[in-house]
Amino acid sequence: MRYCYLLFLALVGSVSLLQADPIRVGIIGIDAHANSWTKIINDPNAEGELADMTVVAAFPGGSPDIPQSLELLEKAREPMAAAGVEMVDSIDTLIKKVDAVMILSIDGRPHLEQAMPVFKAGRPLFIDKPIAGTLADAIRIFRAGKEYEVPVFTSSSLRFAKGAIHIHKNPKLGEITGAEVYSPCKTEPNHPDFFWYGIHGVEPLFTIMGTGCQTVTRIRTEGTDVAVGIWKGGRIGSFRGIRDGQRGYGATVFGSKGIVHGGGFDGYEPLIVEIVKFFKTGKPPVSEAETLEIFAFMEAADESKRRGGEPVSLANVMEKAIREVEMD
Repeated sequence: MRYCYLLFLALVGSVSLLQADPIRVGIIGIDAHANSWTKIINDPNAEGELADMTVVAAFPGGSPDIPQSLELLEKAREPMAAAGVEMVDSIDTLIKKVDAVMILSIDGRPHLEQAMPVFKAGRPLFIDKPIAGTLADAIRIFRAGKEYEVPVFTSSSLRFAKGAIHIHKNPKLGEITGAEVYSPCKTEPNHPDFFWYGIHGVEPLFTIMGTGCQTVTRIRTEGTDVAVGIWKGGRIGSFRGIRDGQRGYGATVFGSKGIVHGGGFDGYEPLIVEIVKFFKTGKPPVSEAETLEIFAFMEAADESKRRGGEPVSLANVMEKAIREVEMD
C-alpha cells in the first residue's frame, strides 16, 4: 500500500515522492483546526504542495471537560462532511483508510494515547500544538516514534510566518543578540499555562533565537505574562503573553547591526505545506530537540510562577521529566 512506500522512503531518507494520487490523510480530533485546514487542503483549486494531499476521513474525538472542545466539534461536523470527509467511529478504522495522520485534537492530554495506534500502524504523524499535556508525555511520544520507526513532528503555525522563519536572512539585523516575542495567552486549567495558547508566542521565540535556553524567569498578573529566558552566551529572549488589552502576534528582534520587527501570523498554509513535504519525505522540519526545549521552557515558566518568579533551570526540568518517563 501507498503508506508503506511513504514509510520506506522516510526510513531510507529519500528526498521526494512522485505519486499520481494525493496522499490520503486522516484527522484525529475535529475540535480545533480540522475544519479550517480541511477547507485549505480539499480546495479543488489548491495548487503546489497543497494539491498533493487530501483529507479523506476523521475521528471526531472531543474532550467533555473542555467546553470549547465540544462546541468546536459540533460546528465542524457538517462542513467537514460537505468537504467529502468520512466520519469514523474509531482510530483503528481511520488508520485503515489513510496513508498519513494528523492529530488535531485541541486537548494535548490524549495525544499520546491517540498517537500509539498510529505509530503501531506505521503511518507518518503530525501532531498539532500542544504535542502533549506534559513535557513527560512529549518525551514519551518521541520515544514511541523511534521505537516504531515512524516519523513525527509538531509545530505551531506561527513558526512558519516569514517574519519568524526567515528573520535570520534580514541583512539589516546581523547576528541575533536577543528577541521579544508577543502573542495572546489564554489559559486552560487542564494544561500548563503556556501549552494552551502561549505556545504561539514561545515557538516563534525559539524559531528566532534557536536552542540553548538555560533558565526562565516568569512574572505574571491577571492580564499579562512575561517569561524571560537566558540563552547560552548571555543572550536574552522573552515572551509576553497577552490576556488584557489589544492582542496580536509579533516580535522585536535585536541584532549586531540593527533592530528589526518580525514574527506575525501568515495563515495556516505555510505550516500545511511543510506537513505535506514531511509526509512525502519523512523528514521533520522541526527537530525533536528543539520541540522538547520549547516544552521545557514552558514547564519551567510554570515552575518559576510557583516559586514566586525565581529563575528555573531548563536542564533540571528536563531531567525531572526524563526520570518520570523512565519510571514507567
